[in-house]
Amino acid sequence: MTILQALSQFSDTEAVQLSVDKLIAYKHLHKLVNLRPKSPAQAKLSGGYISKIKGRGMEFDEARHYQPGDDIRAIDWRVTARTGKTHTKVYREERERPVFIMTDVGATMQFGSTIQLKSVLAGHVAALLAWSAKQRGDRVGGLVFNSQTHQEIKPANRDQSVLHLLQQMTALQTTQPLQVPPHKTPLVDALQRARRLAKPGSLVCIVSDFEQLNERGMQHLQYLKQHCEVRCYQITDPFTETLHHHKPVSLFVTDGVNEEERLFGHSDVASAENTRSQNTQTLVGQLNTLKNTGIYVTQLSTALPLVEQISEVRR
Repeated sequence: MTILQALSQFSDTEAVQLSVDKLIAYKHLHKLVNLRPKSPAQAKLSGGYISKIKGRGMEFDEARHYQPGDDIRAIDWRVTARTGKTHTKVYREERERPVFIMTDVGATMQFGSTIQLKSVLAGHVAALLAWSAKQRGDRVGGLVFNSQTHQEIKPANRDQSVLHLLQQMTALQTTQPLQVPPHKTPLVDALQRARRLAKPGSLVCIVSDFEQLNERGMQHLQYLKQHCEVRCYQITDPFTETLHHHKPVSLFVTDGVNEEERLFGHSDVASAENTRSQNTQTLVGQLNTLKNTGIYVTQLSTALPLVEQISEVRR
């Protein structure tokens, strides 16, 4: 079985729970995503990869013996005292681009009417983005959040950083309850944290259904756009998109272990459906606004495996 075939097939458990092994497999498909900057660099010294030129940059590279002509301000006094020989610090110019991946695995993402939950597809998208960035030589980090908590991963150019991101996604996705906590907006709170965590010049990828996006969240996105390149990947489901057009229907909802029957479209929840319909219309308008301001927006559906959609996305 090829990697593409393996990633296109889901067991009952893999459809509702993220698997680290399956997310690691996207390392071999990193070429499916193009993460090259969509706008030219604003500084001449900017670049897509870490520079081989060593100088007084931001990232420490090594300590070596002092040589005539070295800047005395760079002397490493601790190493010098320990070895008895003068050593100087050597830095590597930071020219690679930090890639900051925000992954929503909250309550609204724990739904899927076809082959997978929205949170499962979100994890696959984030994994593909992370491996693609890593293979480009970029530093990969991110923010994983559900309705209860969040985890921050500092950008680094190591496989361990990507693996840490995948492990946190899996942990938070599998511990998220089905019920939505009232009066909480995890997506908006995560966007506010991203304003502090994402350094200027970063690529910020946001993977979510954006159902909780409100005016305050839009303001955070606009702020991020001023300093970073922002790409939004909206996860959709065909059933929720047409819910308000259907007659009452009984469906079984599962978290991979427990299962319960719920009635969708009943008159008792008509007001909730109208609210969802209004929110959907508002969301469409907000996403169109994002596109008009230069933020990359693409939609991915739970009805198909990611590997079957990505070619169409590239076109």
